[in-house]
Amino acid sequence: MTWATLLAAAEAIPTTSLWRVLVAGGPLVIPIVVCSFVLVLVVFERLIMLRRSRVAPKLFVERFLLQISEGAVDRQAAMQLCEDEPSLVAGVFLAAVRKWGKPAVEVEQAVLDEGERAANSMRRFLRVINCVSTVCPLFGLLGTVWGMIISFNEIAGSSAMGRPELLAAGIGTALMSTAAGLCVAIPALILYLYFVGRVDALVMELDRHGQELVNLISAEAIEDRRNRPARGAKAKKAA
Repeated sequence: MTWATLLAAAEAIPTTSLWRVLVAGGPLVIPIVVCSFVLVLVVFERLIMLRRSRVAPKLFVERFLLQISEGAVDRQAAMQLCEDEPSLVAGVFLAAVRKWGKPAVEVEQAVLDEGERAANSMRRFLRVINCVSTVCPLFGLLGTVWGMIISFNEIAGSSAMGRPELLAAGIGTALMSTAAGLCVAIPALILYLYFVGRVDALVMELDRHGQELVNLISAEAIEDRRNRPARGAKAKKAA
């Protein structure tokens, strides 16, 4: 292929504006553009909803667990604190506080159930991102195949037979849809993997905080704190 042929193929793909590039890709670029807008909306929504301040604010968690461990709040006061806090960890704590004084197994089960609901809330719309990363390359491939079919039909039925530069120009235009699909799918896949990892880390953090609360309000933990002064007094008498 000569330099003139490559130049003709390059000139056949308009690059002066984004609109002309999209038009060159054919009608199947439209669903790819729609998917890109959906991706942007979902990514911004997840970035806001998966902030630590909305899931497990450090100040609230530390203060709440400290008050429970020091006996500064009772069951009703703890429930009120959880109801006043809009974060997901507050919901996990509230489920555990409602089982205050019950066996550790029962309290832990309440934490697990609420933690699963919180995890489902954090995974919301992640399938949309995964769908975009899967569907966009297929739209692009379909657009390329469709464009090549049209290009071959035009060349076969015209007086341009034997002019490879026209064939190259048609193929170059058809490949625009594949390029558009990959430009959307690759960031979508990277963002999906990022959000999945972030959700997993936040779920583990919720589980850890919930287990800390179980060790403070379960029947076994309360009984152990009651027996500590008695054991300490016996030890002093023995000394």
